[in-house]
Amino acid sequence: MDKQQLSKDILKLVGGEENIDQVTHCMTRLRFNLNDNNKADRTTLKNTPGVMGVTENGGQFQVIIGNEVSEVYKALVNNMSMSMKPNAEGGKKQRNPISALFDFISGMFTPILPAIAGAGMIKGIVSILVALGWMTNTSSTYIILSAVGDGAFYFLPIILAISAAKKMGSNVYVGAALAAGLMHPTITALLQEGNTSFAGITVIATSYASSVIPIVIAIWIASYVERAIDRITHSSLKLIVVPTVTLLIMVPLTLIAIGPLGGIIGNGLSGGIRWLFDNASIFASILIGGTMSVLIITGMHYALLPLAVGSIATLGYDFIIPLMFAANMAQGGAAFGVGFKSKNTQTKSLSYSTGLTALMGITEPAMYGINMKFKKPFIAALIGGAVAGAFLGAFSVKAYFISTVGLPGAASYVGPDISNLLYALIAALIAFVVASVITYILGFQEEVPAPSALSATIPVVAEDTKLQDEQIFSPMSGEVKPLSLVPDPAFSEEMMGKGFAIQPAEGRAVSPVNGTVFSVSKSGHAIGLVSDLGAEMLIHIGIDTVKLKGQFFSPKVQAGAKVSVGDLLMEFDREEIEKAGYNMITPVIITNMDQYTDVQSAGRTKIHEKEWMYTVKV
Repeated sequence: MDKQQLSKDILKLVGGEENIDQVTHCMTRLRFNLNDNNKADRTTLKNTPGVMGVTENGGQFQVIIGNEVSEVYKALVNNMSMSMKPNAEGGKKQRNPISALFDFISGMFTPILPAIAGAGMIKGIVSILVALGWMTNTSSTYIILSAVGDGAFYFLPIILAISAAKKMGSNVYVGAALAAGLMHPTITALLQEGNTSFAGITVIATSYASSVIPIVIAIWIASYVERAIDRITHSSLKLIVVPTVTLLIMVPLTLIAIGPLGGIIGNGLSGGIRWLFDNASIFASILIGGTMSVLIITGMHYALLPLAVGSIATLGYDFIIPLMFAANMAQGGAAFGVGFKSKNTQTKSLSYSTGLTALMGITEPAMYGINMKFKKPFIAALIGGAVAGAFLGAFSVKAYFISTVGLPGAASYVGPDISNLLYALIAALIAFVVASVITYILGFQEEVPAPSALSATIPVVAEDTKLQDEQIFSPMSGEVKPLSLVPDPAFSEEMMGKGFAIQPAEGRAVSPVNGTVFSVSKSGHAIGLVSDLGAEMLIHIGIDTVKLKGQFFSPKVQAGAKVSVGDLLMEFDREEIEKAGYNMITPVIITNMDQYTDVQSAGRTKIHEKEWMYTVKV
């Protein structure tokens, strides 16, 4: 993947730099806040090599790249002259409140996930070491490692303050100072003794360690306070006055009002989740597990992150993360089901690779690149998530910390009872198997482009024929081109097979192999052959030339004819076809690549009939 060129293509296709208000990225997607989403060329973006899909969630225009998104993002930013800092107040386009809320939550939580996931993994490793008896919970090693794992969660308000302030466009260091003031050991000790007062106003005792909602509300209000002070302060005094007044207003205001209110909201939400799973566990698990992938598409899953983090902070565990885990396993299972069922080599390879990525916790490549593309596998994944959700609900499976929602994060299910981990893994297996089996049973319709006009049956190669490396000769004179330059994704993405293309210089095609013609399309634009050594081939003369319905094509052979290298197969009026507006680039491909490993070019850029073009390798 040429990341520099891809970033330039994306920049152009989203409407150019002037159409970008802000751009960020998560683990698989570039997330654009565009001034006008309608200016983005969705169709061309979807067909751009390196782009797995395009979607809009919560007002964001998202381009799905996969595991290399961070490098593409860096290249994209380097190609831009504008600052990546969010615009000042009023500079952003107006969006509906729900979209704005999801955008704020996702923009705030996505950057901090690596920190809390890494800390969570350390907590899991420590729990496993203690459970195996390799470490005691009184040793200094345990105390140090526990502090490393707990640190990101204990000081979560400071981490969140930085991320939220950055998202709001306010000073991140003032935000961090606000959170640090709330968590200062002196204030923590004062509040632990009970209610106190500030300037005669009662301060209700509230714990801010590991909390989410109080600091988020505080930073949101602080962003407006900071801008208001900035507007009325002379430029020569801004450096001192703005942060000083902001902190003097916000720290007491948070202690007196925002913190207690946020605590009530947080405890209420956590209590509500606990009540739901205590009283309707299976129903809730089926509902969330079965719809989690839909929530991810809409971006609404970010609304669950504060609930999960808050639940772990107040209860010590969470029920939602296991359901996310099951949904991811189901997406991976559905992708593998496509791989088991597909007859297309390219689809098989993509299905297995993206399915494995989903099992590791990154579902977007499988979800957008495979399952949603073929539709039925996505439905199978929803069913797999629901069935696994029922199992999780029946056994009240919990996550004890935030981690990657995939197999590497299995340690997050290690708790006081080791059976919790066992049930989580069983649920993962259920999700994977159910989604995979249902995908295989339901099947799916693979898009077959114009070459499907070939109607005859491919001759069956004798079972005792042993495939071997075979030289493929050129069927015409012209310029050799890589398939990536063919303006049809069926060929450029090697969906039909591998090989090369020719820009013909003359109006004739000859046999590239010794073998049999198994089909000549009614429109004359495509010829299928099978060599005596077993290579199945397709010569597709021009792109979309099937629409000519045989005009300008004159076949010289019929299906079943035996041919040798150089025998005339077809004559066509190249100039008239080009005048009609058709691209004459001609793919010459091996369609049974599942029986071969690769094709090796002869290295020619210009070629004549019967010259060696490439070798197909066993």
